[in-house]
Amino acid sequence: MTSTTAFAFAGGAAPTTTTTWTTAPTTTAPGGVDDYYRDALGKSGATLKSALHGIVRNQTRLSYDQVWEALKVTDEDPANPNNVVLLYSGRSQAKSTNGGDANDWNREHVWAKSHGDFGTATGPGTDVHHLRPEDVSVNANRGNKDFDAGGSVASEAPGNYTDGDSWEPRNAVKGDVARMLFYMAVRYEGGDGFANLELNDRVSNGTQPYHGRSSVLLRWHAQDPPDAFEKRRNQVIFDRFQRNRNPFIDHPEWASSIWS
Repeated sequence: MTSTTAFAFAGGAAPTTTTTWTTAPTTTAPGGVDDYYRDALGKSGATLKSALHGIVRNQTRLSYDQVWEALKVTDEDPANPNNVVLLYSGRSQAKSTNGGDANDWNREHVWAKSHGDFGTATGPGTDVHHLRPEDVSVNANRGNKDFDAGGSVASEAPGNYTDGDSWEPRNAVKGDVARMLFYMAVRYEGGDGFANLELNDRVSNGTQPYHGRSSVLLRWHAQDPPDAFEKRRNQVIFDRFQRNRNPFIDHPEWASSIWS
C-alpha cells in the first residue's frame, strides 16, 4: 500500500512525504542502534528517562485510520503473511477481518486511552508502539483495566486472567505489555498538548494519566525478555512507520535503572 498523506512530526511541521508500505515484516538488522541512543548512553535514573524522551519524541505520526494498515505489517504472523497475531488471544487471524463485529480484530490500546484521556487523537492515541491487534470482545473484556496478577480466566483468551480492576496477559506477552507501557511513560511527558503519562504501583487508575502496577510490570519484563517477534516489530515501526524505537526492547536494562 502507498500512502501520500503528509505525516506530522512531533516538535514541528512535517514535510510532504510519500510513504510506501509493504505487507511483509522487515528483516533488516537494527544497525546503528547505539548511535540512535548516543545521548542516553552512560546515564541512569531520571537523567536517562529525560534523555530517552528527547530521542523517541522525534517520530512520524500516523492517523488512526493508518493504524489499521500499519498493524497488518507490524504484527504479521511470521508463519502466514495473510494473518496477524492477536496480542492476548495469541490467535493467528486474517488481516482482512479487521473491524468492529464479533470475532473481528480491532486496535487495542495497551496503555488504555482513558488513562490520560487521549482517546484516538493523533499522538498517544495512534502510537503503534502500544497499539496491537486483538479480538473485539477480548479487547472489550480488558477494557481500561490496569495490569496485575490474578483473577479468573478471561473468556475467549485462555492464559489471560482478569478481575474487576486488572488484567493479566498470557505468559508469552507479559514482557511485551510491560515494555509498551515503559515506552509510553517515557515518550509522553506532558508536551505535544497531551498528559504526562506515568507508571505507578496501583490499579483502578481510571482517567488519571497513570498506569499500573509498576512492580508487577518490572517482574514481567524480567520474566519475558524481548523475543524475535517483538524485536522485529520494533524495527518495522522504526523502518517503515514512526522512525522511532522502543528503548526497552533494545536496552532491557534501562527499565530497572529508571523505575527500580
